[in-house]
Amino acid sequence: MIRIIARTAAAIAALVLPVTLACAADINVYSTIGMRGALEQLVPVFQKQSGQTLALTWGTAAMLTKRIEAGEPADVAILTRDNIDTLSKQDKIAPGTDATLAKSSIAIAVKIGAAKPDISTDDALKQALLKAKSIAYSNPASGGASGVYFAKLLDRLGIADQMKAKTEFPPAGGNSAGLIVDGQADLAVQQKPELMNIPGVDIVGLLPADLNKVTAFTAAVTADSKHADAAKALIKFLQSPDAVKVLKASGFDTD
Repeated sequence: MIRIIARTAAAIAALVLPVTLACAADINVYSTIGMRGALEQLVPVFQKQSGQTLALTWGTAAMLTKRIEAGEPADVAILTRDNIDTLSKQDKIAPGTDATLAKSSIAIAVKIGAAKPDISTDDALKQALLKAKSIAYSNPASGGASGVYFAKLLDRLGIADQMKAKTEFPPAGGNSAGLIVDGQADLAVQQKPELMNIPGVDIVGLLPADLNKVTAFTAAVTADSKHADAAKALIKFLQSPDAVKVLKASGFDTD
């Protein structure tokens, strides 16, 4: 049976039909949560077109990298470029199969209806963070790219100590935007596509360009994949024009 719940996007609604799962074996896909919103729309389309079924495992790129390093049976890894490169150096990735699918930047969000602070400049961002009663971002200890970077950015801005008492972390592998919807935080900081994937959230904007970090999301076939041809077909599909439209609508940069 289908192992994920798909959100239907207008761009692909006509293609999403009930899937008959023939005798095809599952393709194990280990994907960073940064790609979750887009993949939940695209996976049903691929399954319908290919007759293959996908079993998805979500987590931070760092968590999933460790699991692949430990020998877990992934067929496709969709992680950050840095993590794919790390696995490639360990011969955990099939040579020549990696492809960068999209890029994203870090953004700030508020709950729908809340006032949007000015974050247009370095100083404006600093003041907005200091004035916020509480903020949420991924716990750096979980290895999420945006959380690791933002913790360092607070140091760079010289306000790390002031922010500690009013920082909330989502559960490991969770989305900080959920904490603003629940009223546990005023501001959420995360990859823009991840923020957009949570209902009830309004994007304030991206961090100022000189303070932001662009993350490349890359797919690759693992060296130990038992379904290499199907895995390659999935990656090719994720680079198709229809898939690119969904990625763009989900907040990614595909140029």
